Amino acid sequence: MMSRIQLTVLRPFHRPAARFALGCLALTALSACGGGRDPSTLTAPRNHLLGVDRGAEGGADELRGGVNAYLWRGAIDTLSFMPLASADAVGGVILTDWYQPSATQNERFKIAAYVLDRRLRSDALRVSVFRQVLQDGQWEDTPVSATTTSDITTRILTRARQLRAENGERDN
Repeated sequence: MMSRIQLTVLRPFHRPAARFALGCLALTALSACGGGRDPSTLTAPRNHLLGVDRGAEGGADELRGGVNAYLWRGAIDTLSFMPLASADAVGGVILTDWYQPSATQNERFKIAAYVLDRRLRSDALRVSVFRQVLQDGQWEDTPVSATTTSDITTRILTRARQLRAENGERDN
């Protein structure tokens, strides 16, 4: 059983006028989230797995979050053949969605790449590759080849070094 105080507190929200006012207040607060930006000034997204690195700032070798911009862009470029699920330039995390090679319909791959440092070094990058095989109508997790992860890591590092060389900086 509710006490008299609880009923007094709940009663105003049951009135139609109070619910309407609360709804209007919520809509006003939600519309204020837009920030009044002019849509014509926003850049259109490009879906080439982030064809443009939106987190990098010019030729800087460091992103705002403290990860190496060349490693970040190298990973984006290298993984561009796969659909992107998530990319966080500040945190240095790139997650792809499942990708099925056109040659095989019974297996799919997903990649997680983590840029861990500000320096362009091999230990500043961690790559995890996930593989699933279709068996009896169900996707089953299976291990990837031992060289798959190292091959992708090597390609990302090579691309990052190319980007830095194109930018005119010396290689470590």
